[in-house]
Amino acid sequence: MRIAGLTFSWFLRGAAICALCSVLAAQDKTTTSEVRGQASVTTQVERGEVVYVSGNELVVKMENGEVKHFTVPDGATANVDGKQLTIRDLKPGMKLQRTITTTTTPKTVTNVRTIEGKVFSVIPPLTVILSFPDGSPNKQYQIPKDQTFMVDGQKKTAFDLKPGMPISATAVTSGTVSESNLTRTVTGTAPAPVPLARPATPPPTPVLLIEAPAPAPLPVAAATRPAPAPAAPRAPEPAPTQLPKTGSPLPLIGLLGVLLVGASLGLRALQRSKL
Repeated sequence: MRIAGLTFSWFLRGAAICALCSVLAAQDKTTTSEVRGQASVTTQVERGEVVYVSGNELVVKMENGEVKHFTVPDGATANVDGKQLTIRDLKPGMKLQRTITTTTTPKTVTNVRTIEGKVFSVIPPLTVILSFPDGSPNKQYQIPKDQTFMVDGQKKTAFDLKPGMPISATAVTSGTVSESNLTRTVTGTAPAPVPLARPATPPPTPVLLIEAPAPAPLPVAAATRPAPAPAAPRAPEPAPTQLPKTGSPLPLIGLLGVLLVGASLGLRALQRSKL
C-alpha cells in the first residue's frame, strides 16, 4: 500500500494491517521495537608469504599457490614475532596469517504506525481520503486487499465506510535484518636468518720426523773453510752404434791383401823345393 509517497511491501502476519500513514499529521504515531536473536560466529584463516611490498601495496602468495594483491590502509599493523609492524616494515619472505572473525546477529525490527481521522471520501475497495481535526491537509491512501478498519470498536471493510465516519487504522511492518561485525587479526613470522658459510677446516697433515746421526766434528782449519760439495757422478755414455765419419775399412783391406800375397809366395817356394 502506498502512503504519502512511501511504499510498504511486507507486513506482519496475523496482525491487523493498514497502510494509512501521514508523515506530518499529528494523528500519525510510530513505535519501533527490536528483538535480537542468537549471534553466530564464523572464523576464516588465510596464510601466505610476502612476495612484494611497495608503499601501501602488498603482494602475497597464498598457501594454495594463488597470488593476491592487497592495498593496506594506513595504520594497519601485523603482529610478527611479537612485534607490531606496519606495511612499511614487512619484507619479502615473511609468513603472514590473517584471521577474519565474523559475528552475525539476526534482528527483527517491528514498526507500528497508528493513524486516526475522519472519512472524507471513499472509493471501495481501492482508496480512501481522510481529513484530520488539527486542520492538516486531506490525504489519500490506497487500501490493501482484505483490509479492515476500526469504527466505534467494530471492524469494518472498505465497503462499510461512509463520509464523516471517525476511523482508526494501524500499519504494522516487520522484517528481519542481520547485523554483522568483522574483526581482522594479522600475525606472522620473519624468515630465519641464513648463516654464512664458513670455509671447511682442512684435516691435519701428519709430519714424519727422521732422526739423523750427529755429524763428526771437523778440524779447526777445515772448519774455517766450507768443504767443497762432491761432484755428482756422470752417467756412462752409450756405445756408438755406427762408426764415426773419420774411420774407413781400407787399411783392413790392404792388410788382408798383403797377407794373401805372402801366403801365395810361400806356397810357390814350397812347391819348388819339392821338385
